[in-house]
Amino acid sequence: MQREVTEGPATRLARLTAALRASLGLVVNVALPQLCPSCREPVDGAGLCPACWAKLSFIAPPYCERLGIPFPFDGGPGLLSMEAIADPPAYNRARAAVRYDEIARKLVHGLKYGDRLDLAPTMGAWMARAGCELLTDAQALVPVPLHWRRQWARRFNQSALLAHIIANASGRMVSHRALKRVKATPQQVGLDKSERSQNVQGAFRVPAAGRAEVAGRRLLLIDDVLTSGATVDACARALLRAGATSVDVLVFARVVAGGRAPI
Repeated sequence: MQREVTEGPATRLARLTAALRASLGLVVNVALPQLCPSCREPVDGAGLCPACWAKLSFIAPPYCERLGIPFPFDGGPGLLSMEAIADPPAYNRARAAVRYDEIARKLVHGLKYGDRLDLAPTMGAWMARAGCELLTDAQALVPVPLHWRRQWARRFNQSALLAHIIANASGRMVSHRALKRVKATPQQVGLDKSERSQNVQGAFRVPAAGRAEVAGRRLLLIDDVLTSGATVDACARALLRAGATSVDVLVFARVVAGGRAPI
């Protein structure tokens, strides 16, 4: 197993904070039952109740080789979506565990904003399964970073938490120094694709301390949700400019426009 890249003080603080919060959660769970993050019905352990589990939409082949967008039928190996042909991204391949629907949204929001850190192991395990091909090729995992102000307010980076779970499952290392968010951008919610791209332009940079962890390496970006792809595309461009050999993307959930056939 490869050794993990040395973490900075901010990362160590975030991990310590997460561990303390998880420990406090264990104390609370002794007195309070665990609830399904989607419908709030009591469940045994972490995760979804059977009814919400049945509604979760996992992504499996056939899908676009480049973007991982699921197809309604199998058109053969190597098939590309219209989006991949018309507007190819800077990254090589993208994969997601589930479609971003109502159930997936509640899982993401529960982890991100609801202190449901107990959801991360399950979500990370699903991501590792969906991205097994990408993990085989990757030399290091790079979580999409938060700006320091947002991380301070949120107290942890959900992408980094998921990256550590995937790293433990796959034997890959996590590089926290490879990428830095240097611009505090507004939230992407409500913006169209062009506005999202403009919003994150120049937002990411490979710092001097992280160049050795990027140059000549095959990297796998980790994030929670892929909507337009603007954020991960901006990250990939920064990594490729710094000398990365290739960049793939693995997310928990991705937005899927309904009904488009491959070409």
